[in-house]
Amino acid sequence: MPEIIIGRDLEDLKKFGSKGTITIGKNIVGSGFEAHVATPIKMDILRPHVITIVGKRGSGKSYTGMVIAEEISKLPEEIKRNLCVIAIDTQGIFWTMKYPNNKQRDLLYKWNLKPQSFEILEYVPLGHANIFEKADIPFDRTFSFKPSELTLSDWCYSLNIEENELEGILLSRALNKLEGDYSVDDIAKEIRREEFDEKIKLKLENMVLNSKNWGIFSDKGTNIYEFLQPGKIIVFDISLFSGGIGWNIRSLIVGLIIKKIYEARVAARKEEERAIIEEEKRKRKIPLCWIIADEAHNFVPSKGKTAATDIMLTVIRQGRQPGISQVFITQMPDKLHSDVLSQTDLIIAHRLTSQRDIDALKAIMQTYMLFDIEKYLEELPKVKGCAIILDDNSERIYKAQIRPRQSWHGGESPVAL
Repeated sequence: MPEIIIGRDLEDLKKFGSKGTITIGKNIVGSGFEAHVATPIKMDILRPHVITIVGKRGSGKSYTGMVIAEEISKLPEEIKRNLCVIAIDTQGIFWTMKYPNNKQRDLLYKWNLKPQSFEILEYVPLGHANIFEKADIPFDRTFSFKPSELTLSDWCYSLNIEENELEGILLSRALNKLEGDYSVDDIAKEIRREEFDEKIKLKLENMVLNSKNWGIFSDKGTNIYEFLQPGKIIVFDISLFSGGIGWNIRSLIVGLIIKKIYEARVAARKEEERAIIEEEKRKRKIPLCWIIADEAHNFVPSKGKTAATDIMLTVIRQGRQPGISQVFITQMPDKLHSDVLSQTDLIIAHRLTSQRDIDALKAIMQTYMLFDIEKYLEELPKVKGCAIILDDNSERIYKAQIRPRQSWHGGESPVAL
């Protein structure tokens, strides 16, 4: 059967054919009552990509992101051992990948698929382990950071203070006098030693000490190489941080994780390049990384910035060379930083109704559209999982039905009945 391969340029098509691709769905032919699925749609995973998945609530965005994770996990060992998936779970729904999707067994059979569980490593913040245990929600390990890993900007954003205000100036002075690995208590002690307004000192000291309640700090911190495991799906569940400050802490966690991944892959890439130059055959120590971030507009917003913004934009612009792919999932593409959309080479757009969101897509895809994106969206069957795919590599647009998940989907809305 013929197939459509997205995300792969002509040179790689000639060189690899369909090797190193994953099947994410099928092409939709026709519209309305005449619509039906036909050709399989495969996606390149040999090269790094920036992928944006958009759609209104309940249209299948997170579902599609996890289909990509499932497919990477099913790759032949010779390819899978060179890749890993890091999933940022803001809703606490990805842990269900551990269980087979028996509720859609009949639908899966129509796609020649079977319900299947997947091996994932679920990480939760060190301080949240007891909450997950009491709720009987399975997790595998905990993660934490050393307070000394945070920059001044990280602290200011997380504490919701400005660097050029009195609290930020005092914190800067205290951090500049600390060396090596230091604790939250060490920061508080240094703040007390400073000659500064007593009320400001007391306020800032209390804010810093309260950061212990975030549950993300420890003396040792978690080694990044524990996360970057060949062929694994690693899920970071950060869903229990709530309220305004909760998103600050989530962004801090995401920024620190991606920074560690970026640094590890940059260092690893230098070794890989040297091996190629010297014509040596070495086993890749650090796998290429696919980072899947749900509710991405909260980390790289169109206005303002978060503790994760700078590093995520750095990876967008420079991640191809070290081998990092990013998958951004959002229901509000107009709230996503313009650099994300402009650097995206694959967009999977589920149903959108907001004109601003549609205009955000149209703004970057005008050069090769055959006709308006709105018309493509209107032609999609009113079925969950339908989407249009905009492939910047082939400059083509496809209507697609994303395949059903083989593992259990935890993102469905609850029913009162």
